[in-house]
Amino acid sequence: MQTHCSADSLDFGTSAGRRLVGGFDGGAITSNGGVLLLGAADRAIRLTDRIARCFRDLRSPEWITHSLENLIKQRVYGLALAYEDLIDHDQLRHDPALAATLGRPEDALAGKSTLNRLEHAGKIGHERNHKIDHDAQAFESLFVDVFLDSYREPRSFMVIDLDATDAPLYGNQEGRHFHGYYDCYCYLPLYIFCDRHLLAAKLRSSSVDAATGCTQEVARIVAQIRACWPQVRIVIRADSGFCRDDLMAWCEENGVEYVLGLAGNARLLAGIAPELRLARRRARRTGCPARVFKDFRYRTLDSWSAERRVIGKAEWTQGEGNPRFIVTNVHAAHGDARFLYERLYCQRGEMENRIKECQTDLFADRTPTPTMRANQLRLWLSSLAYVLLCAVRRIGLAGTKLENATCGTIRLQMLKIGALVTVSVRRVKVAFASSCPASDVFTRAARRLCTGA
Repeated sequence: MQTHCSADSLDFGTSAGRRLVGGFDGGAITSNGGVLLLGAADRAIRLTDRIARCFRDLRSPEWITHSLENLIKQRVYGLALAYEDLIDHDQLRHDPALAATLGRPEDALAGKSTLNRLEHAGKIGHERNHKIDHDAQAFESLFVDVFLDSYREPRSFMVIDLDATDAPLYGNQEGRHFHGYYDCYCYLPLYIFCDRHLLAAKLRSSSVDAATGCTQEVARIVAQIRACWPQVRIVIRADSGFCRDDLMAWCEENGVEYVLGLAGNARLLAGIAPELRLARRRARRTGCPARVFKDFRYRTLDSWSAERRVIGKAEWTQGEGNPRFIVTNVHAAHGDARFLYERLYCQRGEMENRIKECQTDLFADRTPTPTMRANQLRLWLSSLAYVLLCAVRRIGLAGTKLENATCGTIRLQMLKIGALVTVSVRRVKVAFASSCPASDVFTRAARRLCTGA
């Protein structure tokens, strides 16, 4: 006798002589089962609790359905789960795993309109519907506080990386400007990292120089770090876009070292001409690329306030010269020319991978709102989603195959996991598939995040 399928079934042919059908009638099933790890990591570092302290909520308590902390959790967790747009939450608000993690297993979460009021939080009193405001200085300090708290013992040495990138714009946002290098209208956010830790994400108009405001940001971050770790040795590292006299002079006056790229010019090239000829002879003799380094003192004609140590790399490769320069105040006793260039300066390229994680995996380049203030808040929320995933990686995934994985890989293997959610009087159970390929790593991460073991 032929079986009959309901009108809502999906017919996929046959399987071993049986009809293969599907349908969206499985009940409380989620594809975001790994959100439980996000909740555990959040509790471990108290992230959303700290974020909530950066806001001021003047909504009438008797009319509040969704607490400020839950709104923050929903938005940050949603970004970590790859739901970058507010409209996604009209469906995500019914996700049983997310609801259980937020302590509302049988209730609908906030929709896009409610979350929109959080993200467009303006200065209270400027508009009738603005009841939530945020403190920009508190947000800026939060990133450094989380970094400092991630270490049980003070660090003796750290490298702070600076870089700028583009956030393309497709509307008439405040601060919109055409940038010739990126060939588009965009913002020019400034990122500051220490290893994988994000210390600052500053939104700026692309009408400014790449180094604009970096001295003030570095001064703020260094002061906050030294208040906790007074003996730490700090090195600032950046490309030639940040080789500015005010930054170098500040570092020299405040006991901070720097290693910065330096754009070449005729005087610099003439200074390493003998080394470049030597590299060419070595390359022709060996058939392999050759490098010769020169360590010398140099001062620009009018833009530098002092003479400084410059390292020139005279390289001959692929039949042509490839000279490069860096400027530093690191004493020769702490690093010779080759070490500073190859082992210290060249490692700055790793920061670009961290920016890609923020922008590609956590959607930090989504800045569609009309004002710079609201777009800065969006950038911070995406950046805090990155911080949360870093906590999952640092605490839960240490020693596993995912300890160096990108945020996108962690999301794919640890967060986007199917599960059946059942709610009873005594418990809420999230049942994962018995054949889940990441079950061993997931279990290990969950135990570490929940118990610290």
